Amino acid sequence: MRSTYTYPIGTPGQKWGDAEKIAWREQTSIKREYQQEVVPKIKALASQFDVEQYGALSYDPERYPLFCIKTKNWHASKPVVLITGGVHGYETSGVHGALKFAANEMARYSQHFNIVVAPCVSPWGYEIINRWNPLAIDPNRSFYPDSPAEESANLMALVASIEGDFLVHIDLHETTDSDEEEFRPALAARDGIEYIEGMIPDGFYTVGDTENPQPEFQAAVIESVAKVTHIAPADDKGEIIGSTVVQHGVINYPMVKLGLCGGVTNCTYGTTTEVYPDSPKVTDEECNDAQVAAIVGGLDYVIAQGA
Repeated sequence: MRSTYTYPIGTPGQKWGDAEKIAWREQTSIKREYQQEVVPKIKALASQFDVEQYGALSYDPERYPLFCIKTKNWHASKPVVLITGGVHGYETSGVHGALKFAANEMARYSQHFNIVVAPCVSPWGYEIINRWNPLAIDPNRSFYPDSPAEESANLMALVASIEGDFLVHIDLHETTDSDEEEFRPALAARDGIEYIEGMIPDGFYTVGDTENPQPEFQAAVIESVAKVTHIAPADDKGEIIGSTVVQHGVINYPMVKLGLCGGVTNCTYGTTTEVYPDSPKVTDEECNDAQVAAIVGGLDYVIAQGA
């Protein structure tokens, strides 16, 4: 449905210029600290895994170093698994779910896979609690050559530097009430288009790749998560966020065409997770556990296929 809400920055119907983007950035504020909440958890894993810095954001390189966590004893005979979180920095369970997987589950899967976890791709967004970077660019629409988003460019460079074939990529996201309260209205204002109100799905779902949907893999992820939290139902149109539900809890997007993180590798098995932390039915920790369950369910499925 159309909304009568007018975003406070910009002129309705006109795309933002530099002045509007600066005005948007100036009204943001730091609400939590990456160096306090995330970096210590990463560094605590250095005794188990190889913790490497793969870049830093130029906005403040000391405040925003970019880290990945790799399994030790990297071996060319093993396929590579990529786990990404915090591409949209405000999506808390993506970051802390990735870290919880690394802390509790990653070691046991290292016999099967070389694993690399990039738990917080967008630390500025994590602190501001926003899906954009300071230039009002969405990193999760910016995974393409000569990306305008540093966050995306750094992760692409990391992926390019890794030896071996990517078999699995699981990108951890969540959908919050703020998507409709702030982020989608801001997007419409930035792009000079009308904001049409949407609905947040209550529950967990996944997004597969239209070009390589892997329905059995998606089903295994959903089955694993269903033991932890509820799966989002389709709406009365048979859709979730405007996309056709192709199987229980699953929709598909063209990952590469849209510049999504899910298209950053040529993996065989890929999925993007979405959990709803504002649901009255879940706690923050259950959302983290749902992300871990998604990874575990996906990896167990791949191992069963003979990986």
